[in-house]
Amino acid sequence: MNSIKQTLPRAVLLLLLCTVVCGVLYTGVVTAAAQIFFKDTANGSIIEVNGKKYGSELLAQEYTDEAHMWGRIMNLDTATFKDENGTPLLYAAPSNLSPASEEYKALIAERTEKTRNANPDMKDAPIPVDLVTVSGSGLDPHISPAAASYQVARLAKANDMTEKEINDIISKCTTKKLLGVFGEETVNVLKVNLMLDGIL
Repeated sequence: MNSIKQTLPRAVLLLLLCTVVCGVLYTGVVTAAAQIFFKDTANGSIIEVNGKKYGSELLAQEYTDEAHMWGRIMNLDTATFKDENGTPLLYAAPSNLSPASEEYKALIAERTEKTRNANPDMKDAPIPVDLVTVSGSGLDPHISPAAASYQVARLAKANDMTEKEINDIISKCTTKKLLGVFGEETVNVLKVNLMLDGIL
């Protein structure tokens, strides 16, 4: 009994100490450091121009018109997911279809035909795989430089621009490999489209 009376106050004190250090001080320090050194990233990497927010660099937006660059395929479900007012929410998810299934093959064929029809100047060129497949998250905001280049001719015609101007925009929105070695080069679709619209 004496042992419990001696141990219990120490245990409670240790619990309180750990709660303050790990739950308050550590969280406060990490949050403060993030806001000081990585404010943009810590707040969602939001693209804001003249006080208007256009979206996050880290989340895809769906574009299907000829004047904008297309990103990865998005499995959108706005019927199931709604807010408290009944307004549809944008929700996307990866596909769990087997690559060996007939349904998956049919989807790829449909997407391939749609992509090829939208880019007639590239009818003899192979379609980059990321233009007809869903990413692991279903919300990947990037595509490969090859997928971006595949759309250059269409974008130039639809926006009354030269292909060089489109390629210059793509170049500005391309992230290189880390240290020139790690990862892959990627193109941010939202940034390209905002530049095409004259917003960025």
